[in-house]
Amino acid sequence: KAMCSGRLQTALLVAGYFVYLLVGAAVFQALERTAEKQEKMAAAQMKEAFLQNFTQLTVAEMEQFMKNLIEAIQNGVYPVGNESQFEESNWDFSNSFFFAGTVVSTIGYGTLHPKTAGGQIFCVFFALFGIPLNIVFLHRVGKMLSLLCKKLGKFLYEKGMRKKKIKFLTLLFFLATGILVFLCLPSIFFQITEGWSYSEGIYFAFITLSTIGFGDYVVGKQPDRKYFSYYRVLVAIWILFGLAWIALLFNL
Repeated sequence: KAMCSGRLQTALLVAGYFVYLLVGAAVFQALERTAEKQEKMAAAQMKEAFLQNFTQLTVAEMEQFMKNLIEAIQNGVYPVGNESQFEESNWDFSNSFFFAGTVVSTIGYGTLHPKTAGGQIFCVFFALFGIPLNIVFLHRVGKMLSLLCKKLGKFLYEKGMRKKKIKFLTLLFFLATGILVFLCLPSIFFQITEGWSYSEGIYFAFITLSTIGFGDYVVGKQPDRKYFSYYRVLVAIWILFGLAWIALLFNL
């Protein structure tokens, strides 16, 4: 009964956690998408005006254009190519879910952030409740993984192995498996999808899972590359379970 109750609690926690992220993603999308569209239209108009009058611009006007361009890029608007690129939103559901995941995990790349007053206030309350929920989620998943460690240890103990050696081998096994599953293999995937070198993929994976999150490398942000639907959702799920692996290592 206790085991069934524990499994039910775990299932409810996991379901509640992902529902929380889905609801957060939907709210961020609703609050930010319209404002982003207006910002992209303004950037397109700025670019068009520049192309028509660039030979007649004064030094002050040129510097103002550069400031506006830098501000647009910092806000995730890249006024390059044709107008079809302006139809793609940084706040579609995949990107919004990815953003929600980086908020509760405290990674915070800084390349995507709410700009409306409503979005910023919602982000405060979303993080206020989401970060503790994320800690509880990671602790529970880490605890589940630690049960696998115990089963592995029990199996080795029954084979006549000493406890100190079992502890060392268990830690080594989960360390090596985690490095392979959460660092090495994803880096190949990022190398193919993002066009990065393998070392850049390893660097991004480590900086992300350590929650340092510099923001110098972020998935799905290159305007000249086509990404499949829900690419960033998959990356967000990889982050969440990668953080759970980190939590397991701390437990061990």
